[in-house]
Amino acid sequence: MSEELLRLDHLCIDYKVKGGLLSAVHDVSFSIGRGEIFAVVGESGCGKSTVAHSIMNLLPGGNARVSGEILFKGKDLRTCSEKQMEAIRGKEIGMIFQNPLDSLNPVYTTGTQVQEAILLDRVERQEAWNRVVKLYQDVKMPDAQERARSYPHELSGGMRQRVMIAMMLSRNPELLIADEPTTALDVTIEAQILEIIKDLKEKYHTAIMLITHNFGLVAEVADRIAVMYAGEVVEWGDVFEIFEQPKHPYTRLLMQALPRRTKKEGRLQTIDGSVPRILDQKPGCRFANRCPMASERCFAQTPETAMVSPTHGCRCFAVGGEEAQTCQQ
Repeated sequence: MSEELLRLDHLCIDYKVKGGLLSAVHDVSFSIGRGEIFAVVGESGCGKSTVAHSIMNLLPGGNARVSGEILFKGKDLRTCSEKQMEAIRGKEIGMIFQNPLDSLNPVYTTGTQVQEAILLDRVERQEAWNRVVKLYQDVKMPDAQERARSYPHELSGGMRQRVMIAMMLSRNPELLIADEPTTALDVTIEAQILEIIKDLKEKYHTAIMLITHNFGLVAEVADRIAVMYAGEVVEWGDVFEIFEQPKHPYTRLLMQALPRRTKKEGRLQTIDGSVPRILDQKPGCRFANRCPMASERCFAQTPETAMVSPTHGCRCFAVGGEEAQTCQQ
């Protein structure tokens, strides 16, 4: 892996709810290197976006209990004041949110909104506008000059997503968090957005944390993967290792749910049940009640991470046996 840019160490996030504490994220640890695309994969409700919002210090409601470390270039973001975080957001860490229409102001042109971010760095207005047009060209926006003068409602979903990518790149952040960047886009536009992400990684050497529920996207762009379930990272490693030798039952089931090329390959695999709401910390694997391989031990004990290889770990009793080396990520 390249030089480490971001590291999460034993991150836990609990929300105060009626009846106790809701465990949204539990003991999550991983790192992202400079210039790499790191994908966080899992079903809706498994904690992916919560992790992203915690990095940006944007957890909603003010009732979250957070423990662990979020280290960016060696500095713990959890110790930063709101003023310090305002200086980091956009300049050092950018984030593309799920719905670009909700993130854009409907009464200003899209180019004006991107220009506003650039002006924060005390750039002359004309130079800032020239950068906007150049950014629109970089994200392959058709007719960049004209689209920069368009309002959000005048653009398609794919174009609005391009605007958000341009906005987040406008201040050259070292880390870009893309939260479901292709949600609600058709497959053609989805492929174009993925191509843009790959190009930006090469051109700007930006590290990208890609959050998605789609394993197909991961195969296209990611260097490494973390698979999340019910707030925990259950498997992580190099993209080729994960796809060639998935170890955790949840990872295998997710891959079996990928669309097939032909009908002859059979029906899509489904996973019975849904992601549970964890209201109290009990021993046991969080996937046990849906796992086809679960044993009594899975309900009674919490598995540690077994190292399949130096770059591939899995949180499951079925992996590695007693000789497996257990360690933290």
